[in-house]
Amino acid sequence: MNYLSTRGHPDRKRFCEILLEGLAPDGGLYLPEAYPQVDTATLAKWRALPYAELAFEILSLYIDDIPPADLKAICAKTYTAEVFGTDEIVPLRELEDGVYLEALSNGPTLAFKDMAMQLLGNLFEYELARRGAELNILGATSGDTGSAAEYAMRGKKGVRVFMTSPDGRMSPFQQAQMFSLQDENIHNIAITGVFDDCQDIVKAVSNDLGFKRKYRIGTVNSINWARLLAQVVYYFAGYFQATASNDKPVSFTVPSGNFGNVCAGHVARSMGLPIQTLVVATNENDVLDEFFRTGVYRVRAAVDTHETSSPSMDISKASNFERFVFDLVGRDAAKLRKLFVDDLGLQGSFDLSADPAFKQAAERFGFKSGRSTHADRLATIRDTDKRFATLVDPHTADGLKAAREQLVPGVPMVVLETALPIKFAATLVEALGAEPARPKKFEGIEALPKRVVKLPADAEAVKAYIAENCG
Repeated sequence: MNYLSTRGHPDRKRFCEILLEGLAPDGGLYLPEAYPQVDTATLAKWRALPYAELAFEILSLYIDDIPPADLKAICAKTYTAEVFGTDEIVPLRELEDGVYLEALSNGPTLAFKDMAMQLLGNLFEYELARRGAELNILGATSGDTGSAAEYAMRGKKGVRVFMTSPDGRMSPFQQAQMFSLQDENIHNIAITGVFDDCQDIVKAVSNDLGFKRKYRIGTVNSINWARLLAQVVYYFAGYFQATASNDKPVSFTVPSGNFGNVCAGHVARSMGLPIQTLVVATNENDVLDEFFRTGVYRVRAAVDTHETSSPSMDISKASNFERFVFDLVGRDAAKLRKLFVDDLGLQGSFDLSADPAFKQAAERFGFKSGRSTHADRLATIRDTDKRFATLVDPHTADGLKAAREQLVPGVPMVVLETALPIKFAATLVEALGAEPARPKKFEGIEALPKRVVKLPADAEAVKAYIAENCG
């Protein structure tokens, strides 16, 4: 299996090379040359597999430079009931007629990012040991990626984490999860700005090839293909739980700001998983909803990025969107470069509304979208608690609201849960008048000592900090 850049770089690379690299040398994102196809016989064989074995089967289609026995051991080590709370790993339950919740938040940091990050940590440790190398991971988080990465990488040999986050824009619980870690290989950097500033810094550093090579910079954001690949697995697991046979379509609704989570669904669908519709649920930062409604992709400036009660989606520049648009325009790298480098870089937007490809977003690729507001979130949280005795976090509430707008009779709609409600306690208190249950291991976390440095939204300042602290 070879991987190419969305922006047309001539090199083709193997999985373990892009695992440690992140962005391609031309600033593009890596994708496989073609998506492996899964037929009904294979789906039937996979249907009864435990999650770790299903992960191995799917990953094996994309990873051929790790010996199968080693890859199988990595999957078995990662996806355990001890780490994720249940044997199913991602248990599915029907909330109401036709609407299901897939639990993705039972990992160490109570968010869906653990599903991929735990695997990524084990893959990094394996490959670095095999090479006798070290890696300095630079990441950006709007809330959950950071803690998931840090908990996955803490204590890992040969790995340091430098995690940027928007200063003051995460929930107190999210901040405490990250900043209370005292491990020497974990570095938290609070950036004066919004998440998109953090993401821009990661890309700027990754595009400085000299610095990247000298300081061995890698990424854990969903620009890293390995992380997105790990997320593909739970689409198959959710499908198998929602159906009794492989001739029934299922739809998924995915709360999404950076397009990584739903892009994994796009990959699963492209492989042949019978997904009818992929619904992208956004909050007031609705750049993705605007595109799927109008064909215009218009990024917002920091001052125009709303601070909302579903803060992990307070993103106005969806970095993984480039992967989908690459497929949407027929994998035409020159056209992709014009859209993302010329039009987006110079004008801050591009317009595909008159392009025949835009119709394919819904017709061929199955995408629809929805938008939710703070009032919608509160109403959904209250309704879900009252009718189903179920607490959901604000992002999952965004998903439920969008899902109900796109229901089709006879087609199960699976909503991907994003986090446990305790991570966003203030909104739950506003909606219900009481704080949600807190796992014992996180009692008093906000009062713990914090390790964090504040820096301006400047790539050079972050590079200087990395150089001083990479050992």
